[in-house]
Amino acid sequence: MRVLISSVSSDSHTWNLVYLQLLLEELGHQTVNLGACVPESLLVQEALSERPDLIVISSVNGHGHQQGGSYVRAVHEHLPGLPVVIGGKLGTRGDGNADYIADLLDQGFSGVFVGDDAIPEFVRHLEHLDALVAA
Repeated sequence: MRVLISSVSSDSHTWNLVYLQLLLEELGHQTVNLGACVPESLLVQEALSERPDLIVISSVNGHGHQQGGSYVRAVHEHLPGLPVVIGGKLGTRGDGNADYIADLLDQGFSGVFVGDDAIPEFVRHLEHLDALVAA
């Protein structure tokens, strides 16, 4: 599976993106890591160019909830149905990340991964997508 990795424009953190790239590659996926501070327009441009099977957006600065919805809507405007997931620290209210899950799913994300189980749940989600792509 081909995976595009990104952050939101306000997030300058990179270690999370490198970790996700290494995890995905270890699991056998091809990755394109756009790095930190990715503008919405660049994400759409790269998605149209790369035609990934999945887009992963990671947030560490707590603005994933605020910016993520516009990213997934922009992607789906050009590539309807493309799975887009988000995870990390999605808000700035301490441990209230779980409060954002339903809203982000309603906005079009196919998965939202937060908290202690984020990585195992993400890997299970990947396995499910792998089965769909292979079919």
